[in-house]
Amino acid sequence: MTEEKKNNLLLLFDRPSEPVFMEKGKTATVFDVPDKYLTDRYRPIGNEVQTRFSDTAERRVPVRDISLPDLRIPMSLPRDEQFSLFVPRHRQIAGRLIDIFVGMRNIDDLLSVAVYARDRVNPFLFNYALSVALLHRRDTKGLDLPSFAQNFPEKYVDSKVFRKAREEVTVVPEGSRMPIIVPRDYTASDLEPEHRLWYFREDVGINLHHWHWHLVYPFEAGDRSIVDKDRRGELFYYMHEQIIARYNMERFSNNLPRVSRFNNYREPISEGYFPKMDSIVASRAWPPRFANTSLSDLNRESDQITVDINDLQRWHDKLLEAISMGYAVDESGNRQQLTETDGINILGNMMESSILSPNRSLYGDFHNMGHVFISYAHDPDHRHLETFGVMGDSTTAMRDPVFYRWHAHVDDIFQEHKRRLQPYTLPQLEYNGITVEGLQVASDGGMANVFTTFWQQSDLDLSRGMDFVPRGNVFVRFTHLQHTPFTYTMNVNNASGAQRFGTVRIFLGPKNDERGQPMKLRDQRLMMIELDRFVASFNPGQNTIRRRSDESSVTIPFERTFRDLNNRPAENTSEELEYNFCGCGWPQHMLIPKGLPGDGLRCQLFVMVSNYEDDRVDQDLVGSCSDASSYCGVRDRKYPDRRAMGFPFDRLPRQGAEQLVNFLTPNMSIVDVKIRHDANRVVQRQ
Repeated sequence: MTEEKKNNLLLLFDRPSEPVFMEKGKTATVFDVPDKYLTDRYRPIGNEVQTRFSDTAERRVPVRDISLPDLRIPMSLPRDEQFSLFVPRHRQIAGRLIDIFVGMRNIDDLLSVAVYARDRVNPFLFNYALSVALLHRRDTKGLDLPSFAQNFPEKYVDSKVFRKAREEVTVVPEGSRMPIIVPRDYTASDLEPEHRLWYFREDVGINLHHWHWHLVYPFEAGDRSIVDKDRRGELFYYMHEQIIARYNMERFSNNLPRVSRFNNYREPISEGYFPKMDSIVASRAWPPRFANTSLSDLNRESDQITVDINDLQRWHDKLLEAISMGYAVDESGNRQQLTETDGINILGNMMESSILSPNRSLYGDFHNMGHVFISYAHDPDHRHLETFGVMGDSTTAMRDPVFYRWHAHVDDIFQEHKRRLQPYTLPQLEYNGITVEGLQVASDGGMANVFTTFWQQSDLDLSRGMDFVPRGNVFVRFTHLQHTPFTYTMNVNNASGAQRFGTVRIFLGPKNDERGQPMKLRDQRLMMIELDRFVASFNPGQNTIRRRSDESSVTIPFERTFRDLNNRPAENTSEELEYNFCGCGWPQHMLIPKGLPGDGLRCQLFVMVSNYEDDRVDQDLVGSCSDASSYCGVRDRKYPDRRAMGFPFDRLPRQGAEQLVNFLTPNMSIVDVKIRHDANRVVQRQ
């Protein structure tokens, strides 16, 4: 019964704009809502409307009438506005609602207050706050949240899709409905060079990953433990650094140079972006940004934002000052040393200003307000009553080319700290007695050391987010990048005479720069993308280690990215154990960059076996969502690797290691590989 009660909470995510008393879920479940919980519109006719839906219901869920907490602050954000974690006022409102949900004594009380809040609170805010609460309450941690793309598909697909979807679901009976095709090139044409990367920026799985990461790592909450997770600031740095590295690999895959940093806040943004999306819930189209738009001082009274570009510059300078001095100053005037172990974590909490920042008044809100400045560039003083652009929302920000320019600048500040650290010494890199003698990768049915990519079409059910239309599935079919599965094979010699354990670290990076010249390691290290990290045991003598691409510590499989909670496996089965996961992880279909047709994109595959005794973190990981730990950490545990994130490429190389081959120690190996893209191959997911 307790599990059933918990699962009832998940029904509150369904059809977010419909009143709470309407049918929810595949089993036509209705909530029996106390009359006083109904909104003013429905209270006078409460018995009539509730009876209308409950008479045909397959399940009924009683909702207790309790003494309700003060919801005036969460209700202060209008229901028909957009919600953004980057806007300080919105963050504070969300923090208050999270505290209310987390503070309810039991699941029955949580259900009652959530039912009451659902029809009064902004739907995006409600979804975010309830999601954070369910992830962090002790009695609901086992729940799997529904895919945000299914609840709010408007944030992920072309607005034209919804007219066709409504027609399909209204006219065609379930079972005979056809998927609605999402066009590949709907935001721009080939006249715009940046549009070559549409498949990366507009990928549904990548944007879901970014949303879910910020869900797992919120900025604000009254309960500090919800925010204060192990190495949170460092993980903010590393996850976004890897996004920029991957984006630059994709640029090389499209004959484009590395992304240019947006580090002059008064210089016009050369790239425009036209989202072609409507917000069904907020009843507004996402505003575009025209090419060569400049930032302006912000004075938006309704959002309680009055910030000058000079403030952004001042925060930037204060961050660099802390890095140059080697310490941050907290609110009491005490110094927090930016050491080689903790410095990057402190900087991350300063950069993405959260309640963990040592001094918000001094170091400000640099990363978040950068998003806000860019997202309001089209209407900085609210004279046209426009909402923010896609850069203002963590669910949509990665669609915009300027996201990567802004984060390249953010990452450059982090790298200023990393450049001041001493390069790793040979003893820090070596693993005595362990030698990697061979490395190869083979795609299924393909050539050795050649990755192959192609296009795949997959279906996504929008029915959970289609308000006020007939029930039943309605699918869209979208195109995304995919790669042929592959296997790494490593030959490792253990000359120590005893069994040893090591952490196997696998990275991929481009061999040549934009001009076709061999890359210097000091530049190449910033484009090394982590493909996998795992622990292996090595018996004395020769060892052959094989590892499948779908076992990656970076990714989660397609079914988890786009999970359908209506098809959850039966309880207490092996399938349920496989299903029970957090949902944070890079999408498996985007593990490998697109590459180039013909001869392919020339890259180097790197493997290192580091000493597990220097890496190990003693903790139990069973049932803790550790399958995508590289970018997401481990739920309720410490980060499962004591080394710096990105090791061994997070620091400048030692003297003499000009190129990757000069950097190698016996416990490392590299092999030249190619990524070959077959642009004419389009496969439909079964």
